[in-house]
Amino acid sequence: MTKDSHLSRKLRRQPKQQRGKERVEKILDAAAAVFDAVGYEAATTHLIAAKAETAIGSLYQFFPDKAAIFHAMELRHIESVKLLWAQTNTPEIVQLPLRPMIQAITGAIARLFEQPVSRVVFIQFFISRQIFQSIDESMTAEAIAFMASILQQRNPNLGKAQANLLAEVCVHSGNAVILSALRNPDLQHRQQLMQQIEDLLVSYLQPYIGDRLSDAVMKVMKCPHCQSPQLSKNGYRRGKQCYVCKDCGKQFVENSLNSDRK
Repeated sequence: MTKDSHLSRKLRRQPKQQRGKERVEKILDAAAAVFDAVGYEAATTHLIAAKAETAIGSLYQFFPDKAAIFHAMELRHIESVKLLWAQTNTPEIVQLPLRPMIQAITGAIARLFEQPVSRVVFIQFFISRQIFQSIDESMTAEAIAFMASILQQRNPNLGKAQANLLAEVCVHSGNAVILSALRNPDLQHRQQLMQQIEDLLVSYLQPYIGDRLSDAVMKVMKCPHCQSPQLSKNGYRRGKQCYVCKDCGKQFVENSLNSDRK
């Protein structure tokens, strides 16, 4: 489902022309700026309309009140987060060395929160959860599942319970630092805090999915077809690490290696 179709569930009137769609986006960006400046409780539709440089009547054509505007912001944030997950949980990123992989993920997160809507929604979730309609703790659970999937792809020997535990620590600790960073008015200090997330995750995850660990695992593997140890990773199939033998050229997955060892 697209961002426009999600937003349509919260709009009083559907914009049919591009100009109307742009006006809705402008109202949401303006609302984020107002909520950021004065807080949700003090914000009014008049302040939002003034910030958006649109008539209050024009705002009411699309949104009956500020709650509807905020709920539309929630949906926009959800779309942005799910896009981030889809773009970073890929073999091209997961197979990078540990630090570049974490850099790719934390960099995408930093860019997400450069968007005023996502920044405000994230902060409000921790200070005014009662105003939310579409986002709840299930989104945190999805974030943990996303991270656990990456951990298991890098180290198939991690059990599901252990991967979930590591992912839970990563998500909750990362969220705590992100919240502190986003609420800090000093842009330079905010960037420094975001950088610390990278260092934090690399140090924490090194013993479990570090580069040396991955190399050691591959060194003890042998091709189940010709017994050659000359292997290279070859993407993923149904969540399983795939390999290709450099000698015989045949491909196989982690399960076939495990079966061969028994």
